[in-house]
Amino acid sequence: MSDTPPPEPLLDDDELDRLDDFLASEQVGEDALDLIGTHAFMVALAVAPSDVAPAAWVAELFQGEPAFADDAEREAILGLLERLRRNAIAALEQGLLPELPFELTLDGLPAEETPIGDWCAGFMEGVFLDEAAWFEEDEEAAATLLLPFMALSGLFDEEPDMAEFTADTARLEALVRQLPELVLDLYLHYRVPPESPKPTPRRKKPAGRGKGRR
Repeated sequence: MSDTPPPEPLLDDDELDRLDDFLASEQVGEDALDLIGTHAFMVALAVAPSDVAPAAWVAELFQGEPAFADDAEREAILGLLERLRRNAIAALEQGLLPELPFELTLDGLPAEETPIGDWCAGFMEGVFLDEAAWFEEDEEAAATLLLPFMALSGLFDEEPDMAEFTADTARLEALVRQLPELVLDLYLHYRVPPESPKPTPRRKKPAGRGKGRR
């Protein structure tokens, strides 16, 4: 029997629906991230080696300031985003795996044509927000840990070494199944001091699972 705990939802279904409705509305510019990309972007901020000021990540996520109806709506939407980030930190700090809002399979499709590719692209957008911080301590280790996200994002297909890596569909499928564990690996690398014992995934009683989103 596996000791791997079930994935930990970072927001409940109602909260995800609220975010989805807002991000899909005309209040948000067409260049802003959608729900899948936003989920990944906030998880990247949870993992990031340094905190990013809210003004910076809000501007990047929405590509400007959304047309919030009023201060209450702004507070509610940004509060949900911050809650997603903090819930990701809390789960990863305990060695729990984050639940991702899609099925962990490519079904024979190229990653960039699936929510998996969208999620990994959103994650990399979070990395790009402060790229120097991700690579300054140990560039080689950072590149190795981020390679699966880069490969699945479709953002680096023009890189000479990426075509050979992404041509191995069996390897990509394996990476997709491991995405929650790979997020935890990144968190441990960046957020847990080397002298401290690293938490290991612990058992957790099954809870209500959020519905998959495509």
